[in-house]
Amino acid sequence: MSVDLASLTPRWPAPPGVRAAFTLRGGGVSAAPFDSLNLGTHVGDAAAAVVENRQRVRRSLCLPAEPSWLEQVHGAEVIEVRGNACDSAPIADGIVSREAGVVAAVQVADCLPVLFAARDASVVAAAHAGWRGLAAGVLEATVTRTGVAPAQLLAWLGPAIGRAHFEVGAEVREAFVARAARAAAAFIPNSRGRWQCDLHTLARQRLEAVGVASVFGGEWCTFADPGRFFSYRRDGQCGRMAALIWRE
Repeated sequence: MSVDLASLTPRWPAPPGVRAAFTLRGGGVSAAPFDSLNLGTHVGDAAAAVVENRQRVRRSLCLPAEPSWLEQVHGAEVIEVRGNACDSAPIADGIVSREAGVVAAVQVADCLPVLFAARDASVVAAAHAGWRGLAAGVLEATVTRTGVAPAQLLAWLGPAIGRAHFEVGAEVREAFVARAARAAAAFIPNSRGRWQCDLHTLARQRLEAVGVASVFGGEWCTFADPGRFFSYRRDGQCGRMAALIWRE
């Protein structure tokens, strides 16, 4: 059966042979509140629906293999995957691959997905970066695990909850400002005595600090676009989207 699902294709100068995509919420078989292209097995959706949705993504994007899914825990552990996907999902929030035909993937529903590619296409990577992962250093750990000079890496920031909708407490702001004073620019005080947090700005700052200067994307808010994106902060129980990258 031919399947044609809507997805975002990163606009970045990726080298020949590197492909990437970000799935949207439409075109699957899951019932509400996971409607319809939920790719997460951990959110309460019917297992058969998730299997079908993942098969549809694989066919639609012409993936060379089943994605290497992770059990994400909002930390900074990064793994390197070789060969076929594991039978069970490794616990990690970043994934690196140097082999053609291996699909690195992270799942999100407000957290920030970040994709990486070396300019010479020798390595690709994906990171799951919510505020906890960002504060813990998941982006820095992913850059290090690639083994590539940061100046030779390209990064793409995918859809995440935008500052207008991401309210956090003072402890979140302090977690970033204590490490780098300029992180204060990513937080705006609101009328409730709390802060509106900009994940995209924090990610750009972290990447720049370790020498990754070529950063693209970052223009989508998951909360503000219910037609295309799942959002945990907006809906509570919901599905998961995926950012995927691979070498042909």
